[in-house]
Amino acid sequence: MNFKPGPALAVSLLSAVVLSLPSVAHSQGCVAAHSPQPIISGLDPTSQFSARKFSNGEWIHGLTVTAGYRFYNSYKHYIGTVYQVQRQINHNAVVNHVNLFEVDVNYRLSPRNSFIATVPFLDASRHGQSSPHNVYRSWGIGDVTLGGETWVWRPPTESHGNINFSYQLKLPTGINDAKGPKTLSNGSTVIEPFDESIQPGDGTWGFSLATEAYRELIWKTSGYFTGSWLFSPQDTTGVLTYRSAPGEGVISATDQYLWRGGFSRPVTEVRFLRGLAFSIGGRMEGVPVRDAFGSSNGFRRPGYVISIEPGMSYSRGRYMLTASGPWAMERNRKTSVTDYANHTHGDAAFSDYTVIMGLTRSF
Repeated sequence: MNFKPGPALAVSLLSAVVLSLPSVAHSQGCVAAHSPQPIISGLDPTSQFSARKFSNGEWIHGLTVTAGYRFYNSYKHYIGTVYQVQRQINHNAVVNHVNLFEVDVNYRLSPRNSFIATVPFLDASRHGQSSPHNVYRSWGIGDVTLGGETWVWRPPTESHGNINFSYQLKLPTGINDAKGPKTLSNGSTVIEPFDESIQPGDGTWGFSLATEAYRELIWKTSGYFTGSWLFSPQDTTGVLTYRSAPGEGVISATDQYLWRGGFSRPVTEVRFLRGLAFSIGGRMEGVPVRDAFGSSNGFRRPGYVISIEPGMSYSRGRYMLTASGPWAMERNRKTSVTDYANHTHGDAAFSDYTVIMGLTRSF
C-alpha cells in the first residue's frame, strides 16, 4: 500500500491502523484523539512499497513499520457548538498540551491479508489558564491493539483502487489511573487521578472495526475514504473522578469514531518532485453520547469536531513521510447521559488545529 512512482502514481490512505490507542478517535482537547491516526494519501497497493514484495511473480512476506506523532493544544471551551468566550475573559479556562506517539506494525501475510498491531504512548499536561505554574503531567503506555486487515481485491489492481477492512482487539494495557497532587480550596493537598483527557489509556477490553477505500478518478487524482469505530462494551473504567455531580463519580468507558474523506494527487509534472503528493479532505472524529454496546454511565465528554484536513506525503525508496494539519471548523460538546439525568450540559475544551506526522519504513 504506498506510492507508485511516475505518471501511474495513485494515492489513497495511509494505514490500516486507524483505531489503535487508548482512546482512539476522539475529537480534540477534552474530547481528545488519543492516537496519531496515520494520516493521508499513502500506502497505495500498486506502489513501489508493495510491488517490491513480488519476485518473479511470487509473493514475498513483508514488514512495514510506521512511527506516528500527534500534537494538539486545547483551550477553547464549548457547550454544544457555542464557544464559551467568558472562560478566556475570566481566566478560568483549562489548557491541555498533548503529545501522542505510536508505533504501527503491518506484516503482510499474503497479497490481501496482513497482521497489524499498534503500541501507543502519551505525554500530556493540564493546567488552569490562571495558574500556568501549577501543572499536572501524565505519561505512559496506552492500550495496545492487535488484529488483521484484508483487501477486497488482490493488489495491485488495474483500476488503481481497492477497499480494505480491518479488525482489532484492544488490550487493557493502558494506564488509566495516573495520579498527582491536587490543591484544594482550603489549601490542603490530596493525591487524585488526573482528568480522563490526559490519561494514557482507559484500561478496558474493546475491539475496533474499520474500512478504507480509494480509487483513481481523473487527471491522476484519487478519492479516498476511511471510517473506524472503537467499541468499548464495559460500562466504566472503575477510576474515580471525585466529581460531586450525581453519576459522575467514575470515568465512563467510551466508544470513539473517525471518518475521513477527500482527494489526493501526486506531483508527476516535475521530475525531481516525483514521490510528493498533496491531499485535501474533511475529517470528523468524536465520542458518542451512548455506546453501541453496553451501558454509558459515568463521566464522559461526548462530542465531535469537524475539520478541514490538508496534507502531504513524500515517498522515496523504502521510506515515506506523511504530514497533515486538521483545522477545526465545527466543535460540539454534546449532552452526556449524566447531563440529561442532572438537567445540565457540561463543557469541553477543543483545540484550533492538530499536527499529525508519520514516518514509514518498508523492510
